Amino acid sequence: MGTGPSLTAEPNLVITGFMGTGKSVVGRLVAQRLRRPFVDIDALIEAREGRSIPEIFAQEGEAYFRRVEAAVVRELAAQRGLVIATGGGALVPEENRRQMVQTSVVVCLWADEATLIERLRGQTDRPLLAHPDWETTLRTLLARRRSAYQALPYHVDTTGKRVEEVAEEVIALYRKSLRER
Repeated sequence: MGTGPSLTAEPNLVITGFMGTGKSVVGRLVAQRLRRPFVDIDALIEAREGRSIPEIFAQEGEAYFRRVEAAVVRELAAQRGLVIATGGGALVPEENRRQMVQTSVVVCLWADEATLIERLRGQTDRPLLAHPDWETTLRTLLARRRSAYQALPYHVDTTGKRVEEVAEEVIALYRKSLRER
């Protein structure tokens, strides 16, 4: 998970979207296919903090986590040649979105609500969903973040698709964006 300077001058490819859309798994495959370093922002934060995201939320609160996340977004936006998977809320703040869109190609993954509920059921590592009425929270959070996701330039719906299909769509959008620059 190197985050040092990359040898390529091409912009980063940032994969973002709501939790459960497949950002990390798609990002790893895309990075492999493009032969680029892969950085998962949540994993990078966990490594630097020496604790899991749920532990950070429990011990420090969401506001602390979002400050750390914003600093990592700034750091990675200044680099080139990476494939980056963000956390679900990383590009919700306008400043974070602006930084990544200015320096990187940003692709937002999406899935319908029923698919997200199915994918996230039983997961215990999602602090924002760590309570009995998590489905209602998911719907509320999704509605609240929708406009931020829609403001992003490229979108791929992952509903009913295999990871390989989504990765190919992401790579195609990235290459299209590079041609249009």
